[in-house]
Amino acid sequence: MAQNLSLARFWRERIRRYRLLGVECKKCGKRYYPPKAVCPACGSRELVDVELPKTGKLLTYTVIYTVPSGFKEYAPLVVGLIELDDGTKIFSSLTDVDPENVKTGMRVEAVLRRVLEDGETGIIHYALKFRPILKG
Repeated sequence: MAQNLSLARFWRERIRRYRLLGVECKKCGKRYYPPKAVCPACGSRELVDVELPKTGKLLTYTVIYTVPSGFKEYAPLVVGLIELDDGTKIFSSLTDVDPENVKTGMRVEAVLRRVLEDGETGIIHYALKFRPILKG
């Protein structure tokens, strides 16, 4: 599935795409991901970039069996709401786990995974997903 993202835009957005960067309100201290221009809690525009924790727990999830074209190789797709270790909530895909092994409350960690390619010679797109943290 081709996305046709310009090379300049891809380069400009690479840090946000490949690192778990959110924003923190300097006025009330709340954190958000994805980043926002205005704090929904207090209305402040004084938001600063913060690196968010790469680990957290799965609050809730669903399994999608009928996926959009271009994502058939990922079916079934597990997506969930994750609470990072600092309390920030993020909606993300899960990877490296069978749907029957997913459990609410399980510990997860952010990993980079290949998701799209713009043709045979185009940009390869990666995205942050979450996988279970193996005990031991």
